[in-house]
Formats: sequence, C-alpha cells, structure tokens
Amino acid sequence: MTEPSGASSDKPRRPVVVPAVALVAFTAVGITALLGGLSEAPDEPEPLGQGAVLDQGLYSTKFVESRVTVERAKTQFEEDKRFVELVFDVTNQGDKTFPVGLPAQKVEQAFALDGFAASLLNINPAFDKAAGPFAFAQAKGNESRQLQPGVTSQVIVRYRLKDDEQPPDRITMDVASFEEERQFGSNDLAWKMVAKEMGDKWIPEIKARVTLTVKKGDAA
Repeated sequence: MTEPSGASSDKPRRPVVVPAVALVAFTAVGITALLGGLSEAPDEPEPLGQGAVLDQGLYSTKFVESRVTVERAKTQFEEDKRFVELVFDVTNQGDKTFPVGLPAQKVEQAFALDGFAASLLNINPAFDKAAGPFAFAQAKGNESRQLQPGVTSQVIVRYRLKDDEQPPDRITMDVASFEEERQFGSNDLAWKMVAKEMGDKWIPEIKARVTLTVKKGDAA
C-alpha cells in the first residue's frame, strides 16, 4: 500500500516554541500549588498611623500619638524623669469593667489576658525591662487602672528613658483583637484574644500594625 504523501516518518519534526512568559507563569503556578495555594498565603496586618481608629472587638481604639514627656523633680534631692509615652483613646465596648492592663513580656502570654494594654504586641524598638512599662487611664480628670463599660478613657503606656538615652524616632506595635466565645461547659460568653494554636501555645493574631512618630519637643 502506498504511503500518503507528506506522512513519511523520516521528515524532521518542527520544534514547538513556548514563549518565556508562559514558562515563567507555569513555573509560578507550580510553586504556588506546591506551597499550598494562593488562598493560604498569610495576610499582612493592616498598616495604621497616628489618628487611626481600630475596632478591636472589646475595645475601640484611637491611636492618638507618641511623645516624650518630662516629670519634673519635686525636691532638690530628686531628678527629672523622662518618658516615652504611647497615647490612646480607648472605649470599652463590653458590658463590664476591664483593666487597663500591661503589655505582656512574651507574646504567648498575652492570650490569657483581657486588659487593653495586653493587646499591644511586639513593641519596637524594645525598651529595657527596667524602663517599664507603666500604664494608666485618665477619664474626667481622674487616674485609674480600670476601663468602665461604654466610657472613653485616655490610656497612657509609658517607658522611662535613662539619663543619657535618646528616644526613638518612631515606634511600631502589632495590635491584637478580641472576640466573644462561649465558656467551656457553659452558655456564658467571655471576651478572648483572637489567637491561633501553635504546638502547645496560643499565639495572638495581629489585626493591625501601627507606627507612630515620637514627638520630642524640648523634652528630648
């Protein structure tokens, strides 16, 4: 039987040209699939700055400013004290009183706390342990360690500077949020910091990353 014209197996095949862009795209898709897909890529925290307002669930927080302040000596035997302060307007959105609290020394310790300042994670640059922090609220001219429900208070978190220590130009902090969860074995709801279980620890999720420029004025 005569072989059809043009069908000879001896004829060299014409190479197929694949555009470089297609190869790059294919490789990228393959790597993405290998790493678990686009949907599983971690989201970057929301970047915020001075004046921003963040709904933390339990608290509504305005990031007012960061500043250097001086506490003047009361006697000739004392010395002036300088502080870097973080200033917030915080509204307790719960139905009971919560503490102002303090930032936790370790991130994994914050999960068990419900005070406002415990939600301030990874404060950078880090201050020496001897610097504090100290935290209190001011409402209607009074200083307090508590946040009353439905009331907006100015919360100040401060770190003391050493005599020869220069304040940072800016401070960045990761901020967590809270959600209501049912108590184990009960129908009662309680506010808990939003966190993920990692091994034998619960690590708070970062809802926002806030950067504040430190106002130095004449106090630096």
